[in-house]
Amino acid sequence: MIDRDGILCGSSARKTMKTAFITGIGGQDGSYLSELLLGKGYRVVGTEPGDAPAGIDRPRLRQGEIEIVRDDLLDQERLEQLFGEYRPDEVYNFAANSFRADSFRRPILSSEVLAVGVTRILEAIRKITPTARFFQASSSEIYGKPVDVPQTETTPFHPRSPYGVSKVYGHLMTITYREIYGIYACTGILFNHESPRRSPEFVTRKITRAAAKIKLGLAKEVRLGNLDARRDWGFAGDYVRAMWLMLQQPQPDDYVLATGETHSVRELCEEAFSHLGLDYREYVVKEAENFRPPETAQLVGNPGKARRMLGWTPEVSFRDLVRMMVDADLETLRAERSL
Repeated sequence: MIDRDGILCGSSARKTMKTAFITGIGGQDGSYLSELLLGKGYRVVGTEPGDAPAGIDRPRLRQGEIEIVRDDLLDQERLEQLFGEYRPDEVYNFAANSFRADSFRRPILSSEVLAVGVTRILEAIRKITPTARFFQASSSEIYGKPVDVPQTETTPFHPRSPYGVSKVYGHLMTITYREIYGIYACTGILFNHESPRRSPEFVTRKITRAAAKIKLGLAKEVRLGNLDARRDWGFAGDYVRAMWLMLQQPQPDDYVLATGETHSVRELCEEAFSHLGLDYREYVVKEAENFRPPETAQLVGNPGKARRMLGWTPEVSFRDLVRMMVDADLETLRAERSL
């Protein structure tokens, strides 16, 4: 039996089951994508770095259904060994050792993982599994100081951080392997996408968790930087669906994944706190030291190509996303308090 997405079900499924190889599976995108692929009948193999703490982010993964292996994007031989062992049909690269701000503190390591690490994966595909389809998680940070608003797949790159520069390298190397070696390789230029699984270092979770803490009497304030900074924020669960769709097309290509609208940090605060019956102005303290090094210009993506070619549109609104995150933080904090 074939389901509506073309995945074989029933007793013959194991024989034709696709294998997906996901680097950085313990992160937000990896966990949502693994759930999507398991639902479509994939065998899912996920990697976590060899120096990661035992059990990192495991609670968010479906235990017993995902095979977790240790990888090292600095070790070409290890990658080729893994590709030879698991023979993946699809490869999704979310491996990252840092986010934008952290890349200023560790620029060399950031470049090794986010830039050269992509080349190592592409080389493993070229040498071991040349028919595998590859998705590279690119970033809106490749635009940095954009000349176009909104940004499209053809907007020139002008990164303004080691993170952004490394992502440009990975983006262009993916295109190079596609054009030179004929590998089915795609990049998704991901604008900000959030969820209850977002790491607390990011401003979205910092705000929603603080609002929940204040509501429960566990905190009195939250300190933030530029409340007028604007971002194109979407729901991670929507974005991983587009990533999968990219690898199901007849030809590989690159796509901007975004909502096409921006909201300010102030709006995010207002939505999060008002959802709990609170006025953010009574609890948010502006702090100069929380301003990021140099702020990017307005980053807002035009997802028109993804809509036309993939039939993809984001389904979760900004308001619903913020409320989803606040509710999840509230539930988690209540559960922790009852222990």
